[in-house]
Amino acid sequence: MSDSLSATTVFLTGADDAEVEAYLARPDGEHTRGGVVVIHHLPGYDRATKEVVRRFAELGYDAICPNLYSREAPGADPSDAAATARAQGGVPDARLVDDVGAAAAYLRALATSNGSVGVIGHCSGGRQAVLAACRLDLDAAVDCYGAFVTGEPPQGYPLKVTNLVDQLPDLRAPLLGLFGKEDKTPSPEHVKELDQRLTELDKPHEFHSYDEAGHAFFATDRPSYRVAAANDGWERIASFFDTHLAGRES
Repeated sequence: MSDSLSATTVFLTGADDAEVEAYLARPDGEHTRGGVVVIHHLPGYDRATKEVVRRFAELGYDAICPNLYSREAPGADPSDAAATARAQGGVPDARLVDDVGAAAAYLRALATSNGSVGVIGHCSGGRQAVLAACRLDLDAAVDCYGAFVTGEPPQGYPLKVTNLVDQLPDLRAPLLGLFGKEDKTPSPEHVKELDQRLTELDKPHEFHSYDEAGHAFFATDRPSYRVAAANDGWERIASFFDTHLAGRES
């Protein structure tokens, strides 16, 4: 862990050569370390997400979060940008993969990189973390209550998403899943289905579901926050990334 870190805004070249704003946090020092791409939740590129990025820097990682709504609403307030993106059906999967790939490449190009990069997402970002791990060369993935990895969106759902069942055979990274037993999207049944499918595919994964926790139990700024579940979840995330982002063998 590092008590001294720096954080700043950088710009990536994302899908279609678009300029994508991103928030970068790094621990001080020139020692080599792994990197973490943080995928923001549906409410957007907000203060809470940037706090998560800084927390990973405190844990000793170079961490970055691309603003997935840079194209729809550059420079807008996070809630306004999220509303604009939602009205357009959300972030297309192919574009998300390219933007996360650009963020991972940025981390690997840093002089401090040990070559390993993980990805984490909450809510919609949880699904997107799994998607990215199915299509990109990543070393670890964390899904925090991502909806519609399995299961079907209800009729009239505002986002243009499908489940990822057909893509799970391509999962390239170990997956940590953290869920609330009182959540409905994903429900315990959705989590069970995902566990079964990954087991059948012989994909390394580790799931934990928490009692008396629903959706967004990590969110310290919401009534859904659950201290015990969030604290245990953070310990598991730290241990998981410590195991899988220690560095690639040459």
